[in-house]
Amino acid sequence: MSDFPVNPKIIVVGSSSVDLVLNTKTHPEPGQTVLAYKTEHFFGGKGANQAVGTARLGAKVCFIGCLGKDRNGQEILDNLRNEGVDVRYVVQTDQAATGSAYVSASEGKNSIIVVPAANYLLTPEDVEAAEKEFETADLVLVQLEVPMEVVEASTKLALKHGVKLGIYAAPGLKLSEAVLDSASFIVAKSADLPVIFEDRPHSNLTKAFANVLFVRDDSNSTTFYNGSEMRYLRNDHDEILHKMGMGDAFTAGFALAFCQGKSTEECVRFGNNVSHKVAINRGSQAGLPFLKDLD
Repeated sequence: MSDFPVNPKIIVVGSSSVDLVLNTKTHPEPGQTVLAYKTEHFFGGKGANQAVGTARLGAKVCFIGCLGKDRNGQEILDNLRNEGVDVRYVVQTDQAATGSAYVSASEGKNSIIVVPAANYLLTPEDVEAAEKEFETADLVLVQLEVPMEVVEASTKLALKHGVKLGIYAAPGLKLSEAVLDSASFIVAKSADLPVIFEDRPHSNLTKAFANVLFVRDDSNSTTFYNGSEMRYLRNDHDEILHKMGMGDAFTAGFALAFCQGKSTEECVRFGNNVSHKVAINRGSQAGLPFLKDLD
């Protein structure tokens, strides 16, 4: 592949789900019943979100995941195809339902329960079946809503074929030394760092992973060490309404700019801008911007 392709080829290995959002005036306490004034249904899952996000920004995207043989699974497949995502390596199983998430949304905050279901039936063999795609890829992008052995298999294939590896380390789970040392970039929430880097000293993580570790928080800010100083870039204002999917959107934007050879700071700024668009729209996937929507 060329060093800095305008339309890079990105392989996303990860989860997909349907999200049911229950909008309430207050979050229920244990033992309490509240009424939802509105329910909403969205496509989601960190992997599918990032596949759609990078595709809308111009990347050629191949998605590797696992769905149930049910109506939700078929709807997700149809949606990914409509978004221009290559789904030839999406497997379907009759051993579990398609993944789902249940969201209680109130007062600008979300409480989320994820049911991985078929996402946890994705196997290293499913990834290896797509090895020929790794030979021509510019980036492999993974998250942690699939089994860790799938993440490790993706890492091995990326190394084998000299492909850069991006990790959105959410939900927060411990990453092996091999995965950490192989990553071209890691996006993580600040609260998850002690779990992700369990075997590493936590006080100087950003310096130890200069220009590799990008720490996010709910204000759409990103902190990183550029090799000489700490940088803190933030993009938010009163229009931030919906925080679901902001990390996926940031990662999609960062990944595209990274593949295009932009500077680290340009990658972060672009990722923040993509994340901000999701925050002022509705739906972690539906709200993802197209390239024409960005300055």
